[in-house]
Amino acid sequence: MSNQPKTFSELISGDQPILVDFFATWCGPCQMMQPILEDTARQLGEKIKIVKVDVDRNPLAASKFQVRGVPTLILFHKGEAIWRQSGVVPAHQLVKIIDGYLTEKV
Repeated sequence: MSNQPKTFSELISGDQPILVDFFATWCGPCQMMQPILEDTARQLGEKIKIVKVDVDRNPLAASKFQVRGVPTLILFHKGEAIWRQSGVVPAHQLVKIIDGYLTEKV
């Protein structure tokens, strides 16, 4: 396994499910998501990778996936967006949703 940085497309096209957090540094609810995402990562461990994308620094990625508001979470598996939600999602709900998709898709 190479440690070379991957493009966004390569990252979301892999076999491992990727949860992408589209956020902005000025966004209050986005800051609330940080500990929730850390908790989710702890609970799901190696089952999923969580990636943060700053919409101000990466407007093309935000535009490509029609991110209209932040935070927006999109779960990708093999390049396909299989779930998305805007707004703050509590950790227990996020883990339950992702686990459901992992059980179904993987």
